[in-house]
Order: sequence, then structure tokens, then C-alpha cells
Amino acid sequence: MIATLIPLFRADMTVGSYSVRAQKDNHLLDGSLEGYGRYDGAGNVSELDVVNSMGVEALAGNRTVFVPVNKISIFSDIASMCKVPVSQIILLMDNTIPPTEQYVNRIKELRESGFSFGIKKLAMGDFLSYNEILKVCDYVFLNRENKDIEKSRQLLSIKYRKLKLCAVNINTPEEKEELDKHGTYDLYEGKFFRIPVVDADSDINPLKFNYVKLFNTVNAPDFDLSDAADVIGEDTALVISLLEMVNKMTVNSGIKSVRHATAMLGQKELRRWIDTALAKELCADKPSEITRMSMIRAMFAENLAPEFEIANLSQELFLMGMFSLIDVMLNKPMEEALKILNVNKNINNALINKSGPLYPVLEFAAAYENADWAEVSRIMVLRNLDIDRIYKAYLDALKWYRDLIRKIDYPIEFELDTAEV
Repeated sequence: MIATLIPLFRADMTVGSYSVRAQKDNHLLDGSLEGYGRYDGAGNVSELDVVNSMGVEALAGNRTVFVPVNKISIFSDIASMCKVPVSQIILLMDNTIPPTEQYVNRIKELRESGFSFGIKKLAMGDFLSYNEILKVCDYVFLNRENKDIEKSRQLLSIKYRKLKLCAVNINTPEEKEELDKHGTYDLYEGKFFRIPVVDADSDINPLKFNYVKLFNTVNAPDFDLSDAADVIGEDTALVISLLEMVNKMTVNSGIKSVRHATAMLGQKELRRWIDTALAKELCADKPSEITRMSMIRAMFAENLAPEFEIANLSQELFLMGMFSLIDVMLNKPMEEALKILNVNKNINNALINKSGPLYPVLEFAAAYENADWAEVSRIMVLRNLDIDRIYKAYLDALKWYRDLIRKIDYPIEFELDTAEV
């Protein structure tokens, strides 16, 4: 099985929830993608297995998670299957679940156990027959491509006042703006968030330049730890971040200076810390999903290096993934943003020219993130990729990000003798 997380956004572009989308392995490589093996092993909620294995904190923090159920799995012992707080799980149905008394009663039983419900793929003409289900639902997904979406929104808003509405299949900012002319939705889902609005004339925040300068320093051919220490010493935030990192790695370190701290980290660890600190700072004035997406993509790409037989390029893959959203981070066109960072030829070719040894990994990671299982399947067949190893690469990236965020959220106290730089 493979699985990914799809973010759902509020009107202010913050992430309100996530949706788990999974694909079973026995329907990936046999060419029978139609239906995605919907009822094979249908008594088991595969997506809930993903949430259980990772923990809802790692997947979504304090946000809710949509987990799809079908007409068979809804009658399984979901309460026993669920190993995470049920208050964060929203069971997502579609129109293959009939609005009969049997199903309505089952939904009510699960609601009494603490689960919430959503439903998708309903046409406006279905609302009357699905009345009893809609009355006990919390969310309804409306497809932007449906010509009756505005009428559906108005009708549902009036008749079911407690329902939260989610607009899906939104691919551009313009499509979202057009929808919002008639009224906003509680949640939005689609590729529109990942299309940057770039202002080529915008200036980069001076604080970001310190991080860019540091990145270029440690990636110079003649990189010296003292050079990095001098740049770090120019920025209080960088000093604090560095010392937090060193104190997490050592006990009673007795750090006396910034140069002492950089020496304790060493070149390899210093580069990795700078990479993550850079991404965090560059995303500081952006929705947090940008940071999350870029960092998970970076580690996922690095983890895929051996699967694509380019293990020697794993560090370049990490940077490529992290900088794949650099145009959004810096409000610059991609080509201009990469010139500022002075990245190498391989990363430049992958992100601008869609070519070179790194690009196939970026292409695969993007398809995986978007749950484009048909494209994922095509690449896996062509490259003879192992599904379990791919899934592990993604889960390990999620775990790494979870641990990274924990370090950021729970800093360790430190002391510094400021008499020495």
C-alpha cells in the first residue's frame, strides 16, 4: 500500500484539515487502476491503518483527518480499529453508500462513538434522497466543475445550517476567487495553493538574506566553519537556533561562543541544520503548509535516492525538494530565486528545465503528493520500484518532519558567553 496526505485549506489559506488517500498494492501494478481496488479487502479501512501507524500528531498535528470509508468498511469495527483520538477523524463517504435506514443507523452508531462524517460526489438532485444522511453529516464536498455548485451551496447552507462545505477540484487561484464571489466555503481542496503568485519586483526581507548568505557560505568550495560562525553571529535568531540545535545533541556542552558551537556540530551537521533553518525562515511569512510541504518533499526525495539508483546524489535531492517551492518563499520567479541561492547545475536543471538526473525524482514525488496513482503506477512499472520501499520512504519523511517540528516547538534552554564571538 502507498498513501499520501492532501491538505484542505480555510479561506485565509491556512490548513484546516488533511485527507488521507491510499492505494492498495495489488491494484497498482496489474494495469487495473479503474476503481482503485475499492472493495478488495474492503472490510479494512486502509487509510485508518496509515493514521494508526504514524499517529495523528505526526500526520496532522491538532487538525482533523478525513478517512474514506465505503459501503462495506463502514460496517467494520472502526471504533476498535482506530488507535488515535476519534475526535480528529472524519469518516468520508460517497454516493456509493445508499441512503437506506440500515446505513443511516450505522452512521448514527459511529457518531455516538465520537466520529464525524463527510460525504462527497453528491449531485444537487441527490439531496432529497440523502436527507437523512445529510442531517447527521458534518461536511459535504462540492465539486467546482459541477455547474450547479453555487445552487448546491445555497441550498445546503439554508437547509442544513450546521453543515460545513468544502469546495474541491480547484486548480488555480482564479477559480477560487470566482467561487468566493458568491460566498466562501469552510474548506478548499485543489492544486491552486501550489501555484505561486510571484511579484518579480518584490524585495526580499533583509532577515532572509542572512539565511541565504549563510547557505551560500557553507556551500562554497572552500567552506570554513569560522566563516559560517561569522555569518551566524550577525543574526540573533540564527544564534539562538544554532545553540538550541547544539544543546539537543550534547549534554553539558558548556558552549562559550558561536564558533565553539559550529565546531561542535561539524561541517556535515552544520550544513543539515542550515538547510532546515533556511527553509523555516524563508517560509516564515507564508502559510505553514509551505514549510511542511517543502521539508517533507526534501526528505522524501532524499529517501528515494537509492530507489532511483542515484544514492550518491541524496543531498542534492534534499535541496532540490526543499527549494522546489523557493519561488513561493521568496516571491521571485524560480530562475531568479535559484540565482540568489547559487544552487548547482543538477538542482537548477531539475527545477527550471525539468531535466537532469534529479528531475525524475521530483516528478515522481509531485505525483505521489497529489495522489495521482495512475502516474505513480506508470513510473513504478517503468522503473521497477518496490511499493513497500516507496511507502516507507514517504512515512520516514513524515516521521523526520514530525521530529523536526518537535525540536522547534520544544527548544532546550542554553547559555552563551557573549564576550567571545
